Amino acid sequence: MATTGLPHAGPFVSIPGVLNFRDIGGYPIASLPGKMVRQGIVFRSAEPSKADEDAVSRIRELGIKQVYDLRSPQEFLQASGHNPPVREWEGVEKVFAPVFLEGDYSPEAIAIRNQSFGSGPEGFAKVYMSILASASSPSNEARPFARILSHLASNTSPEPLLIHCSAGKDRTGVICALILSLCGVADEGVAIEYNLTDVGLKPLHNTIVSNLMKDDAFIGNPEGARRMVLAQKETMLGTLQTIRNLYGSVEECVTSLGLLSIEEIQQLRRNLIVDATEDPFGFDEK
Repeated sequence: MATTGLPHAGPFVSIPGVLNFRDIGGYPIASLPGKMVRQGIVFRSAEPSKADEDAVSRIRELGIKQVYDLRSPQEFLQASGHNPPVREWEGVEKVFAPVFLEGDYSPEAIAIRNQSFGSGPEGFAKVYMSILASASSPSNEARPFARILSHLASNTSPEPLLIHCSAGKDRTGVICALILSLCGVADEGVAIEYNLTDVGLKPLHNTIVSNLMKDDAFIGNPEGARRMVLAQKETMLGTLQTIRNLYGSVEECVTSLGLLSIEEIQQLRRNLIVDATEDPFGFDEK
């Protein structure tokens, strides 16, 4: 079996104090048999403020040089007690790149907003399109998605990066879906990667549900609250279909929104598509 540098428990990486930490590489390219998304370049997680020195050391061992924080200033203040920028980790650049410039977009807040669109994957797909719109808006000088994609489309081999928001589910899920789709991963593969957040956030599910139950929209409806915290494959499949309905393709969406040019998309693919290993996540390890 080829060595991948990842733990033999799938794409998840154990980082003390940081939930939902994983590598999004290793997925096959639908139109290129024998090719897959390069591993060890794009990592995603929940917010890592509880990472101690041992955890930061492990993050450095992964080669991560940049950490993109997609939270709003309000969320950052609520979580840390002070405004960004944050204290740097030695050798790692923290990039504050909010998707939304105002407001709370924690999992609880996203779920409550979703209620106004209707429950289930259809509502979340609409929320996810609002995430895409805000991240791409000319008024958002942080340019979060464009900065991440441009890093991955650099003319030299991109350094590994970590992307996170509050739980690493919604905003992080949208940009990671764009990356995988641009590489040519089939929608089902993108949705499977997104669905792994249910595993990564399982320790937080009860807490999030309890918080949701305090809101009028979910009083007396624990099952409805629980559905809202899940990362259902149908949510991502619906989001990708909505993008195609509006733009024609993910590539046209990215170019229309000014996130990357056609040439940069081609460079991103050159940087991120590699020969496939037989078992990229080590599932056949005995």
